[in-house]
Amino acid sequence: MFSFVDGFTFSAKKDALVNIGGILGTRDQKLYERCKNKLIQIEGFESYGGLACRDVEAIARGLYEGVEDEYVEHYCQQIQYLADGLKAKGIPIIEPPGGHAVYIDAKRFLPHIPQEEFPAHTLAVHLYLEGGVRCMEIGSLGFAKKVEGRWVYPKLEMTRLALPRRVYTKEHLDYVIEVVARVYEKRFELRGFKLVYETPELRHFTFKMEPIQPLK
Repeated sequence: MFSFVDGFTFSAKKDALVNIGGILGTRDQKLYERCKNKLIQIEGFESYGGLACRDVEAIARGLYEGVEDEYVEHYCQQIQYLADGLKAKGIPIIEPPGGHAVYIDAKRFLPHIPQEEFPAHTLAVHLYLEGGVRCMEIGSLGFAKKVEGRWVYPKLEMTRLALPRRVYTKEHLDYVIEVVARVYEKRFELRGFKLVYETPELRHFTFKMEPIQPLK
């Protein structure tokens, strides 16, 4: 696979089964030297990148485990189980679900909330309030862009239900399905949000919002 690319980035938090870290690779020697020098300034030498030795060892072990067929098959089956359970409740999702997360189609889930009122984020808020289900939006908050003085919104408005590796049981997934279903039953009672604070860049990490109407 690497023979076809000039470079890559990799989040070790996912299939390397660790709490922190990542990998940056490039074929360009000059670019490598620039990245290495920057790394030394802000993180540490390229041999550890600011991570403790135990974290580097965990990444090494996790990379081996992350390509085991039985592990990958089990994880994909968990994602499929969650997707099938949501679909059985009538929840609109993006298909196929893939092997990392199930993405709820927030436009279809909350058709009465326009994108400028952040329907995917609204859904994430209410899933947490309803049952402590922690998820995030992949939509207007993170990917809307201002072009010539007006906001242009992404085609997809999604709420991501990502599964940590080797953490959840079938009963956990059943609970998530029920929480989403309860919110879906009262979806037309939900109202969107308005931004009250944002930074010029990466606002989806630093924003503050207020509900357009008080949450019930």
